[in-house]
Amino acid sequence: MYLLCNIVACGVFLQHKAMKLKELEGCLQQVDVFENPKLLLEQYPTRPHIAACMLYTIHNTFGDIEDKVVADLGCGCGVLSIGAAMLGAGLCIGFDIDEDALEIFRTNAEEFELTNVDLVQCDVCALPCNNLVKSVDTVIMNPPFGTKRNKGMDMAFLKTALQMARTSVYSLHKTSTREHIKKKAADCNVNMEVIAELRYDLPASYKFHKKKSVDIEVDFIRFAIN
Repeated sequence: MYLLCNIVACGVFLQHKAMKLKELEGCLQQVDVFENPKLLLEQYPTRPHIAACMLYTIHNTFGDIEDKVVADLGCGCGVLSIGAAMLGAGLCIGFDIDEDALEIFRTNAEEFELTNVDLVQCDVCALPCNNLVKSVDTVIMNPPFGTKRNKGMDMAFLKTALQMARTSVYSLHKTSTREHIKKKAADCNVNMEVIAELRYDLPASYKFHKKKSVDIEVDFIRFAIN
């Protein structure tokens, strides 16, 4: 009952006034996340506070969510897509390779009674890009950082995102890779802006993690398509 009441409250805010940051974060705290995250896919949920701050900035500062077609690459359980949908996106499309994650996403969307969300199961790095060039207005994503077995995966996600977006791409990347990403952005003829430097609280999710959580320095970046 508590969850239902809060979902209804979120819907009321959407219908009658602009959603405030704390209201958005409160709704995103109710989104179910991975029960058994998969190491190979580097599955870590985007924390509600970070997701809310990202989306609130994208929406209020740049106007890149309301009435836009938004793609969420590597969407996982859907926290970024769900937040974008709450902020009035015309359509949010979540792309992920993992069927289990998409099932959680689907349940979340149903519980929030969202009708402006769609899901696509696929390998983001193997999408038929010729069919998807400039197919969405905005891409938002928290890609794999390219550690463990997935070295370079962050850049593969970014390449796909830059091909898909008509207006802009918003993404999280490790601060230590900033100069490399700047070079790639210049090569792709896109403008790159570090909107914020964040401390990403990465909780212990796998057996090899020795600490309860680790703070990682992360850049929140906007890529403006020329």
